[in-house]
Amino acid sequence: MYIHAVSHYLPSEVIGNEHFTKLNGLSSEWIIERTGIRERRKAAPDENTNTMALEAVRRLFDQVAIEPSQIDLIVGATYTPYDTIVTLAHVVQHNLGVPDIPVISVSTACSSLINAVEVVEGYFAMNKASLAVVVVSEHNTAYNNEQDTVSGHLWGDGASALLISKERLSDDDMTIHTIITGGAATSGKATTGVMLKPLEQGVIMPHGRDVFINACQYMPKVSLQVLAKHNLTIDDVDYLIPHQANLRISLNVINTLKLPESKLLSNIQKLGNTGCAGCAIALSENRAIFRKGQNIVLTVFGGGYSFGAMLVEA
Repeated sequence: MYIHAVSHYLPSEVIGNEHFTKLNGLSSEWIIERTGIRERRKAAPDENTNTMALEAVRRLFDQVAIEPSQIDLIVGATYTPYDTIVTLAHVVQHNLGVPDIPVISVSTACSSLINAVEVVEGYFAMNKASLAVVVVSEHNTAYNNEQDTVSGHLWGDGASALLISKERLSDDDMTIHTIITGGAATSGKATTGVMLKPLEQGVIMPHGRDVFINACQYMPKVSLQVLAKHNLTIDDVDYLIPHQANLRISLNVINTLKLPESKLLSNIQKLGNTGCAGCAIALSENRAIFRKGQNIVLTVFGGGYSFGAMLVEA
């Protein structure tokens, strides 16, 4: 498979750490030390998961000569939906005006990007599609409880979109070589580590330490697995994009893999945890720095627990 184009959208409102200092006494220094986050984006009152996704998709098509009518698959991913019935993907289909094609939304928490791309892989393999839009969007601040001193300061909003083709469309396309995903619900406190109960407290993280430990185990492990599947080693990696959950987790992952920090691509410092959109946003933000033939590994971990990795060649 090939990534023909990638885009992202971020709300304009910036929420600095001082907001939480005023709210619940958490100092900016403490937040930075524990998470690496200095600021995050917050959707405007007239924005939501769907509007951010639509803007990311609009920016995607602004980059290419492809017409929306050529799309034959849409896969959306979010755990913070605006509507749980008319899903993110169906709103995108409605906006693009492409009738009667497969349209699916998935949620595997913060791992949903890789699972969404894997769904595309399956449709391509079965010859049921050849040109897909994957769109990931999170409106964390709509669900988040800012008063929560454990995780209330972590979350940010944003969206990203990818145009993925079965055949190469351009010499500039990035190649998706290998995808591995899995569920680790039998590990640790998987089913209670991170929870979002809309009718109760919003996003909560009662077992943050357990999340940290398992994320630091599974992301390096699955990264090595995708490399081995393509007969590569860690020395062949040019960039690593981990799930943007916590800078300390990302640094732990590259330390385990023995990768220099110069190969780590991170946006959590300015965007906070943007859920399943984080890795795709980072891919879009850094697209211009990738050189032909470079290997990029995207590795993710989410509540539940879910994990996965994808090997991309620029």
